[in-house]
Amino acid sequence: MSKITEAVESIALPIVERENMELVDVEFVKEGPDWFLRVYIDKPGGVDLDDCVKINEQLSEELNETDPIEQAYYLDVSSPGAERPLKKPSDFERAVGKNVYMKTFAPIDGAKEFEGILTAYDGETVVIETRIKTRKKAVSLPIDKIAQARLAVTFS
Repeated sequence: MSKITEAVESIALPIVERENMELVDVEFVKEGPDWFLRVYIDKPGGVDLDDCVKINEQLSEELNETDPIEQAYYLDVSSPGAERPLKKPSDFERAVGKNVYMKTFAPIDGAKEFEGILTAYDGETVVIETRIKTRKKAVSLPIDKIAQARLAVTFS
């Protein structure tokens, strides 16, 4: 995590928790000529526009006072969406029984991308039940080998 995202996370976390929400992720990315500070929040039942505005206003005020970012940027507070990232242990614990997508740094069992039901998580390894044609296969992925993990929406 960069120093900027760490600084913003330390500022945003108490604000988000005070409003009984969860800080899901903080990103600071350059897109074209512009910088974007994206703060993703959630709560049981999901967040709405009013929640995002409330956090945006409080965070913007605090960021203006502490000024941890030198360059100009756009602040964007939003929901992580239906395909929210899985980063923290609590994210993986809540995702057990749900459809997930994971990409590894290097091939495991000949593949780098896995989609299926997250059947187990023990803090060090996840087990995903994937489907290959008509067969189901359980694949164990060490957490430290996962480059990207998120919930995956399926359409049946």
